[in-house]
Amino acid sequence: MGNKNNGKKYNEDFKKMIVDLYNTGSSARDLSNEYGVSEVTIYAWAKRYSPIKIEDGSTVTPDEMVKMKKQMLRLQEENDILKKAMAIFAKK
Repeated sequence: MGNKNNGKKYNEDFKKMIVDLYNTGSSARDLSNEYGVSEVTIYAWAKRYSPIKIEDGSTVTPDEMVKMKKQMLRLQEENDILKKAMAIFAKK
């Protein structure tokens, strides 16, 4: 817990590597000591990048799920706009 890297940025590959090591059995404490990342950060990354199994057997991370929900909302808005435009042109 004594490792403090305030303001230090880690790239996505590094984060995913740490999560993979954590998911394969390495403890957060060991990873924290070895890589200089706080245990709290490792747990947050694990929550963000650990895969979740879905009905069809495939997996998705919570981060990917958030991105898909945003994309779905954007596509629904675009669809609503197109429906309104179709209604306007149908009246003409």
